[in-house]
Parts: sequence; C-alpha cells; structure tokens
Amino acid sequence: MMRRPRHRLLRRLRRFVGNRDGVAAVEFAIILPFMLVLYLGSIEAGNGLAVQFKAALASRAVADLTSQYASIDNTTMTGILNAASTVVAPYSATGMIVTISEITTDSGGQGTITWSDSLNGTAHSVGQSVTLPTAMQIANTSLIWSEVTYPYQPSLGMVMTGTINISQSSYFYPRLATSITRVNS
Repeated sequence: MMRRPRHRLLRRLRRFVGNRDGVAAVEFAIILPFMLVLYLGSIEAGNGLAVQFKAALASRAVADLTSQYASIDNTTMTGILNAASTVVAPYSATGMIVTISEITTDSGGQGTITWSDSLNGTAHSVGQSVTLPTAMQIANTSLIWSEVTYPYQPSLGMVMTGTINISQSSYFYPRLATSITRVNS
C-alpha cells in the first residue's frame, strides 16, 4: 500500500524535473532588469553626450562671433553671450554660464586677461594671469577665450548623480584686428 503514494510522488517529481514550460519566462524575468538598466543608461548617456556636444558648439560659436569684431560695445556683447542659448537649443539654457575674455600674451607667452564678460557667472578680473595650452603660448598676441559651463541634470539618474557641470572652452584669434577693443557704453 505504501508503494503507490511513493510511486506517484516519484512520477510527479520526474514530470516536474522534465517540464520545460515557463523556463523562458523565468529567464526573461531574470534578464529584464539588466536589459532595462542598459537601455535607460544608453539613453541617458546619449543625452549627456548630446549636451556636451552642444556646449562645445556654443563655446566655439561665441568665440567665433567675438573674433569677428574689432570693437565690441555692451549691446553687441549681450547679443553674443545670448547666442549660446540659441546654440544649445532644444536643451534649456537655464543656469548655463557663458564667459568670453580676451587674453593678451607677453614676450614669454604668458597670458593675462585684457577684458572679460560673463552671462550668469563671474567675469575674469582684468590683469588676471592665465595659463594657456602650450600651443597657444605665442609671444605678443591676443586670443579670444570662451568658456561654457552647462548644468546637465540627468532625467533618470538625477537621484544618484545630481547635476553634472559640463564645461567646454575654445580659443580663437581676432580676425579684423590684432586685438578687440571692449567699449563700455
């Protein structure tokens, strides 16, 4: 009499072990969180790279616009600084810091700030010493130096990372004169 229940139990155990129904569902349930993290992470990384590209483009655009003048007044400078928000569109320009400065080098290639203006930030002090990249340490010349700092807020990873400041800078030579006169009007 005891053999029958034991025999049934062994038969059910063999059927359970041999049953492959639902294996794909279990595998999917195990892999799904990793797939979602990978997918959402790639979207976030793509957005971050796009913002970094836009910040670099804004930095070059502001330096390029500035380099095309021989003299700049306040109205023109405001327009140049505000052009950066057009460049970063469709991303928000809220909190973006744009600084444009002219650096003049001495006979040893050491740079100092001639003038500086900033949008949403602090301009560099006139006469402030600046360390230039080696290739830019040319004696007795002027350079336009633009800096853009974009406060990138990841949509999904904000809780873990917070705001990430993406900074880009560019150097351009003045095009129409050896240096650009900054007129305060």
